[in-house]
Amino acid sequence: VTATDADEGLYGHVKYSLKKVSDMASDIFRLNYETGEVTLLRSLDFEEGESYELEVQAHDAGGLFDTTKVT
Repeated sequence: VTATDADEGLYGHVKYSLKKVSDMASDIFRLNYETGEVTLLRSLDFEEGESYELEVQAHDAGGLFDTTKVT
């Protein structure tokens, strides 16, 4: 996930967080709070679930944010 902020300095630095994630998905996916990179903690198993949905929020130091769904 990538977000940009046109501000300079501290207010232009974007950090990421998980807003909504199921218990099962939290055992499978990891979000890098600095880069927005989503990685697997273990292999996916189609029998456990066909798809997963995460809500990732990007926010700056000025209190602005936006949210997106990752499926």
